[in-house]
Amino acid sequence: MIKKVLIANRGEIALRILRTCHEMGLETVAVYSTADRDSLHVRFADEAVCIGPPAGRDSYLRFDRIIAAAEVTGADAIHPGYGFLAENAEFSAICADHDLKFIGPSPETIRLMGDKSLAKDTMAKAGVPVVPGSDGEVADAKEGKKIADEMGYPVMIKASAGGGGRGMRVCHNADDFINLFTTASNEAEAAFGNGGCYIEKFVAGPRHVEIQVLGDGKGHVIHFGERECSIQRRHQKLLEESPSPVVDDALRTAMGEAAIKGAKAVNYEGAATVEFLLDNQGNFYFMEMNTRIQVEHPVTEEVADCDLIEYQIRVAMGENIRERDIRLDGHAIECRINAEDPFRNFSPSPGTVKTFHPPGGHGVRVDTHVYAGYQIPPYYDSMIAKLIVRARTRDLAIQKMLRALDEFVIEGVKTTIPFHQQLLRDERFIKGDFDTRFLESFTLQELEEDAIS
Repeated sequence: MIKKVLIANRGEIALRILRTCHEMGLETVAVYSTADRDSLHVRFADEAVCIGPPAGRDSYLRFDRIIAAAEVTGADAIHPGYGFLAENAEFSAICADHDLKFIGPSPETIRLMGDKSLAKDTMAKAGVPVVPGSDGEVADAKEGKKIADEMGYPVMIKASAGGGGRGMRVCHNADDFINLFTTASNEAEAAFGNGGCYIEKFVAGPRHVEIQVLGDGKGHVIHFGERECSIQRRHQKLLEESPSPVVDDALRTAMGEAAIKGAKAVNYEGAATVEFLLDNQGNFYFMEMNTRIQVEHPVTEEVADCDLIEYQIRVAMGENIRERDIRLDGHAIECRINAEDPFRNFSPSPGTVKTFHPPGGHGVRVDTHVYAGYQIPPYYDSMIAKLIVRARTRDLAIQKMLRALDEFVIEGVKTTIPFHQQLLRDERFIKGDFDTRFLESFTLQELEEDAIS
């Protein structure tokens, strides 16, 4: 039985986890770097331990300091949130070695799904549709080119251990293959310590649609419908919604069943996201499985009326998942509010938040760790808030989001609020006519302050 949870993360996700723990009657331990000493998760936790200086490698990525913090405070479980150590198999194994329950999947599952080529092979064997491509990693650029020539161009060169678009290249013809493969491999080696790459057929104009699943590690898995995540910049999501404007009941059932097959194939424990590419013919292909809670999990919580963090913890406590239908109702949209200047190529905008007035009203949720006077540090991800709305229909959700964005006042730093205000007024977005390359043709207009409110 879990009684005290150490939250091995920071920012809004640390606060999000802390709230659920307290609602479940669990004690909490916050860890923090010196840059985060004034963060809300530190203030509201039952106990807090400083684990090092600002840089993540010296604090939030330090196994030894996090384990030591758990031991001195008597924590019996660790929730990793997302990012940092959330998908680190070695950390999961070390937790087990110290009799600490890692709230997430086993180290073996994390390793398997973290290797993109092995994950693809596992899904294919489980009957999950996969993009045609090489049988695992290719030995070198020469072998990769031979496969690409036979498959036909364009193709994707993808790092086996990649993520966030690193170690990924699109090759449109044979003449460019060797150079692009070498570049992708070198980038992957520098970023992940693994230069291995595999080849996939390039799916033109795809949407990024993912299925939220939950497994209990005992063979039971359920899904919570899909999230539309195609609004991306450099493979980083900016806006998510549920349900997708192009997924009907039949397609939702097919994608959900495929995601469940994949999760059962690895006897999954905890919350995971199975990500698919969806083409304009309704064909979907496995892309990857994220073995953690996602940034965009609130849109699923809103339409499914559930607490996914609570489900994670209950599974970690050994509770079984009942095979049952999840009732999805309404439409939810999440806008990621980043401390970035969208008019200056989304450059980071750290600094002191002078004014912070979040919106409210029916169907409006703000997940954030920021407040007036908060100093946004330059060492971490630039996301400072998630604005989530829910309404009966997609059109009503868009209107509610625009109203909420107009009310959201953040002064002292630049934010992506103006970007979202223009995006949600774009006719193509309103019609649901977009794919993962949508922002390449989206023009952001720099207007006078308050001109679009």
